Amino acid sequence: MPRFSIIVPSHGVAGRLPLALDSVLAQSFGDFELIPVCDAPDAPASSVAAGYAERDSRVTPVHSPPSAGLAGARNTGLRAATGAYLLFLDGDDTLAPGALTALDARLAATGEVDVLYAEHERTPWWEGESANPAAPLLARAPMGAFAPAEAPRVTGVQLPAWSAAYRRSFLTEHELAFPDGHFTDVGFGGLVTLRAERIAVLRQVVVRHLLRRQGSRLNLPGAHHFELLDQTELVLTAAAGLSLPAARSDALFEELFAAVLKTAAHPARLTGSVRRAFFRRAGALYRRHRPAGFRRPGGKPGVQHRLLAAGAYTAFSALRGAHQKASAAAQRVPRPRGLRTRLYYRRQLHRRIDPHLAVFCAYWGRGYACNPAAIHAKAAELAPHIRSVFLVEPDQAHAVPEGVEHAVIGSRRYWQVLARAKYLVNNANFAEGVVKREGSVHVQTQHGTPLKKMGVDQSTYPVVAAATGSFTKLLGRVDRWDHNLSSNTHSTHMWERAFPGSYEHLEYGYPRNDVFYTATADDVARVRRELGVPEGSTAVLYAPTHRDYRTGFDTGLDLEAFCEDVGEDVVVLLRAHYFYDRGARERSGRIIDVTGHRSSEDVCLAADALITDYSSIMFDYANLDRPIVVYADDWDVYTETRGVYFDLMAAPPGPVARTPEELARVFRDGSYASAGSRELRAAFRARFCQFDDGRAAERVVRRVLLGEPPEAIPPVRPLAERVPAPAASPLVRS
Repeated sequence: MPRFSIIVPSHGVAGRLPLALDSVLAQSFGDFELIPVCDAPDAPASSVAAGYAERDSRVTPVHSPPSAGLAGARNTGLRAATGAYLLFLDGDDTLAPGALTALDARLAATGEVDVLYAEHERTPWWEGESANPAAPLLARAPMGAFAPAEAPRVTGVQLPAWSAAYRRSFLTEHELAFPDGHFTDVGFGGLVTLRAERIAVLRQVVVRHLLRRQGSRLNLPGAHHFELLDQTELVLTAAAGLSLPAARSDALFEELFAAVLKTAAHPARLTGSVRRAFFRRAGALYRRHRPAGFRRPGGKPGVQHRLLAAGAYTAFSALRGAHQKASAAAQRVPRPRGLRTRLYYRRQLHRRIDPHLAVFCAYWGRGYACNPAAIHAKAAELAPHIRSVFLVEPDQAHAVPEGVEHAVIGSRRYWQVLARAKYLVNNANFAEGVVKREGSVHVQTQHGTPLKKMGVDQSTYPVVAAATGSFTKLLGRVDRWDHNLSSNTHSTHMWERAFPGSYEHLEYGYPRNDVFYTATADDVARVRRELGVPEGSTAVLYAPTHRDYRTGFDTGLDLEAFCEDVGEDVVVLLRAHYFYDRGARERSGRIIDVTGHRSSEDVCLAADALITDYSSIMFDYANLDRPIVVYADDWDVYTETRGVYFDLMAAPPGPVARTPEELARVFRDGSYASAGSRELRAAFRARFCQFDDGRAAERVVRRVLLGEPPEAIPPVRPLAERVPAPAASPLVRS
């Protein structure tokens, strides 16, 4: 029997789950079992947990449906546990270093107890001081093990379930489990201390609880707050049958109603008639269960007790300042530049939203491209009632394809469509001054799979952080997102960390990659002719990424020398990062600069093989199942200055070359297209080409623009059943 069973529910936190699991597995005390509780075998967290289980026999994942909620997940873990003591850890929290050693030592000192309460830290997700709210309460408890009557204020109600260790046989004997619904910690904590006979405390932080950027779900407005009253009634009804001493019943009653009154007075949790109904039911509950001789607390809490007991809702509302003007809390509207433009935009914001207007933008207006363009094209086919306007910079207006309605960024028409559009689709972010109107739908399509650190994860890399600007403003833009596209579960998890927000993940694939499964051999031949690729040659796409520690573009490789070394039939398609798409570079007969070509997808179709360093183009190109070679001459410097999410050198999509000589050799001897290269590519595709199957744009249009329910969206075709566009080179086709 292990000393501890650590139960970790993981619903909605797949991106941070590895941090929680790592914090347990890194403990110096190793006598434990770790039980991640996942939604379903195919849920994002399940693949994370399964990977840990393969590497460590102490990890035993179990499953609980999302409909069972947090209580169901914890109870599932409880039933699976075999340890002497149980700990519950939220999936986005971490176990403090040395926590298990400290718990074990404390239990050895106190002897067997029913519950051991411990301190915890509440850690701001970004900046600010951590807090230890349990410390003042536990400081007043006796030094050794004690009976609940010796410390009646330790009721369990104030402490979350993950701030304690519970003796498993005690819970089993009394059939204690988490009650269904919201605020389950209140019900469970109260029931535990009602049945406990021996309690102890550990005055040391055991869990570091992450305060989410979005705040607790329990702080959101809604009728679910009535479930706090359900949990309160559950505990008080159980207490009534136990003939508790007055000190214990009074303390329990006061702690429960401290939580009830906090909710009743909270300005955001309850509104209007819902608040009145909550207050009315809370008052009835108060009067029915108030212990005989109960003495109200002093000060403002005492006044609230008196008003609740009397059912004086109007007086209670006045006390909490419910009738303050809403305008005092209104946020200042961000403004576009220029007084006349600001006034014009403000007027447009007062007009009704056009339910049939969609606005698209890619790469800050660099042209008709990427995922927004693919969604735009599919919308014309499946949702012709939607009027679509593409936003472009002035110098790109001439390049917009015929038949595509567009608006120039900064013009009056630009601000008009932004103010009135129902749907706003972007692969980057709209301007700082764009207001997220109630009823509008913002879709963030992204423009690549993240290898390098993104969003707030860049904050610890000074060179990148300095160029990024205000992370506060970045997160303000994230708050506008309603949907965020993902092409694989890796991306889903990383977006969750890099761009914390309340948006919905759409694991539909990248629409721009649809063409990799819909293009024909004739399409490939046409693109090669347009780019000037000689008939019968092998076209190698060279696509290096941006270096944050360099100024300007540098190929990083002598391409002419490369061509000379690998043979006469090879031509190089040079595509620089889009940061450098506005300047012409020198070219020779065998080096074709395709940086300015509008469609990176066309360029990929034309290429028989890809050479890249750390560019996200490798994840898209892998859909074509053609050779990929990684040229990593500065991997150590890149990871140090930019940061990465995984070790590309340990899991590359093909051969890795560190020098120009090695790079030329893998092409000269054919190993770039060898069986070993195909094996590496197959593993890479299985991990990163999960949702790209040729129907991503259709899924987005149906879900967002046509409003179809998730269950009606076409499922992703299995990877083994997909047939990518054929390559031109016989070597690649074989």
